[in-house]
Amino acid sequence: MSLADLSQVTTLANGVRVVTAHMPHVATTSLGVWVGVGARHESLGQSGISHLLEHMAFKGTTARTARQIAEEIEAAGGEINAATSLEQTAYYARILGGDERLALDILADILLNSAFDPNELERERDVILQEIAATQDSPDEIAYDLIQDAAFPGQALGRPILGTKSSVEAATADDLRAFLARHYRPSAMIISAAGAALHSDIVRHAEALFGALREPAEEGVSIGDAAARYVGGVRSSQKSFEQSHVLIGFEAPPYGRPDSFTAQVLSGLLGGGMSSRLFQEVREKRGLCYSIYSSAWGLEDSGMFQIHAASAPSSVRELVDVVAAELAELAAIGPQQNEVDRAKAQLKAGLLMSLESSGARAEQMARHLLAYGRVLTPTELVTSVDAVDSDRVRDLARDMIGRPPSTVIVGSGKKSSADAAAAHAVVTGLSNRPAADVGAAARI
Repeated sequence: MSLADLSQVTTLANGVRVVTAHMPHVATTSLGVWVGVGARHESLGQSGISHLLEHMAFKGTTARTARQIAEEIEAAGGEINAATSLEQTAYYARILGGDERLALDILADILLNSAFDPNELERERDVILQEIAATQDSPDEIAYDLIQDAAFPGQALGRPILGTKSSVEAATADDLRAFLARHYRPSAMIISAAGAALHSDIVRHAEALFGALREPAEEGVSIGDAAARYVGGVRSSQKSFEQSHVLIGFEAPPYGRPDSFTAQVLSGLLGGGMSSRLFQEVREKRGLCYSIYSSAWGLEDSGMFQIHAASAPSSVRELVDVVAAELAELAAIGPQQNEVDRAKAQLKAGLLMSLESSGARAEQMARHLLAYGRVLTPTELVTSVDAVDSDRVRDLARDMIGRPPSTVIVGSGKKSSADAAAAHAVVTGLSNRPAADVGAAARI
């Protein structure tokens, strides 16, 4: 049975959308509230406020203390959590079938009635400052923050989701209330549930708990409405780690375009598993790193394709040369059909297997509604993947490397800056490499 047969969508009178998928073989329900607001909607002075707001939602309401929130959901055997991304914030729970009203009541309470107690705010501010400090001990976190800054400099998309020490320290309870009132509007909210829950029950509970919420008065153009401006560039950190982390990125298609599926297929065959080109060439044949992988993700109006590897500092430049040669070969010649078929099979399997999880299904439905305005069916997803062929992969690779790359090196100490500049020069020169030289370059 397809997701279209299982999913039902109802829009409440105030604009809140409710989507459910009944899974009769499941005894639990995963549900949550997804809001179409995230780090890209923050001004410079607000950096990190979406993440801080997510934390503070669990620190007490006008009816419940922070401890009561935790005890009430866990007394029913449930669990509750939240997450912040660039464009969305999610508050979600998993409970036994029949306890959906309890979970939604708690979620509504923390979203609509947060107390923002000054003492709790100070404690949670310290927690987040420790979280920010912890990222500076992680070369992965440093590298990903730097590549976002290189790709989208001077924009909210290029700033850390956690914010900075100064921005988090400056945030007040009034700032949180104002951000919440402006951005947590009914039209930006999706209540999604999958599992044992029945659609009529979730709609009834949602109407009772969220039906009084109203759209705020318009106050001009939102920060998040500003178009993403991919720029690209080179960044490095002189902090020393046991390994050097190499990140190479390009602008990728936004999620609404057909080529977003092509980017996923390209990512799969290039660095998506043990059979991928980069794993075989960089690790298996040359032993230049323990792991290497690629990823592709989309935003409303842009996206990123990234390759990440960690290697000995002495091997960084050779690793970059090999990665560049593989990219150039894909752009000039294209992949073999068996590579494309294997990557498509992996992508389709991942998409369909995730639907067997109530949590993944609830999240996918919410994200689809926020991104597309409707729930895409498995048939549509599979058809979109099947439409990708070798020529489309080659053309996308050619288009990507013809644009400015984003290059980051972290972990090589004082050598990081020089290594990053050299790597950036190699990747930037890909679009100028003659096709006749590609095959030989790939076999260096």
